[in-house]
Order: sequence, then structure tokens, then C-alpha cells
Amino acid sequence: MNNQIEIAIQNESAHSPIPRKSLLKKWVRAALSEQICDAQITLRFVDADEGRILNRDYRQKDYSTNVLTFTYDEDLPQIDGMPLMGDLVFCGAVIEREALEQNKPLLAHYCHMVVHGTLHLQGFDHIEDTEAEAMESLETQIVMRLGYDDPYLSEKS
Repeated sequence: MNNQIEIAIQNESAHSPIPRKSLLKKWVRAALSEQICDAQITLRFVDADEGRILNRDYRQKDYSTNVLTFTYDEDLPQIDGMPLMGDLVFCGAVIEREALEQNKPLLAHYCHMVVHGTLHLQGFDHIEDTEAEAMESLETQIVMRLGYDDPYLSEKS
């Protein structure tokens, strides 16, 4: 596979350490469709305050969330060899809290959130039940292929 995947990391969070760039790149690559020729993705790690502001301003939801996805091209899926371009914004405090609540390793939850956000960049969504089932199934396959447990296991119990 000769795909060019450029990943920029922006760590603006004083909260907690972030996964290594090599892991982040591995997780993004695993979640990208084989039809994606190239990708330019920024992974930004923020504190709860910035996460809340972005979620409020772009989604009209006044709270911090685990991951926000911003795509630069609304014409999905990608065609004609155009690169997939977008930003994934992660709130470490929320991801850490969720990992504790779901009784899963922090690294496994970060992997899940990177996969989840990368799928959103490619046009996947979970608004409708059928879309949610398809997206969750794909997330589970990818995360488990990467060596982590089913990310939805706690919800299925």
C-alpha cells in the first residue's frame, strides 16, 4: 500500500500524556478505507475547556466530549485521488474518565476514539440505528484487529 498518510500532532492538553505518534499513526491507518489514496489528518489533544468551546460552537452541545471530527471536504466518499483531509480533536480528560467508567485500559480507549474519529472523517455516522450498528461493527473489527478488546463489551454485558 503506497498511501501517503500525513499526521500532525498538536498537544494542547496539560491533562495527561498522549499515545505515541507511532501508535496514533498505526490506528489511523488501520481505520482508513483501502479506497483512500492519501490522507492529511491533524490529531489535536485539548483540555476540557477547549473541548467544551468547540463542541458548543460547532455542535451546539455545551459540554466536553471525547472526540470531535472536522472534515475539510463534505463530498464524501473521496474520489479522483483527492486526499482525505480533516482534524480529530480529543479531550484527554473525557477519554480518561470514560476509560475508568468503562473499566478499560486508557490506551485501548484512545485507540477506539482514534478509530471512531477516523471513520467519521470518511463519512461514517451513528445518528440512525442502522448507521450506528454498521459503524460500531466496523469499529469493533478494527480495534480487535489492533489487539484490543471489543470496545463495546461493557455495553453488551
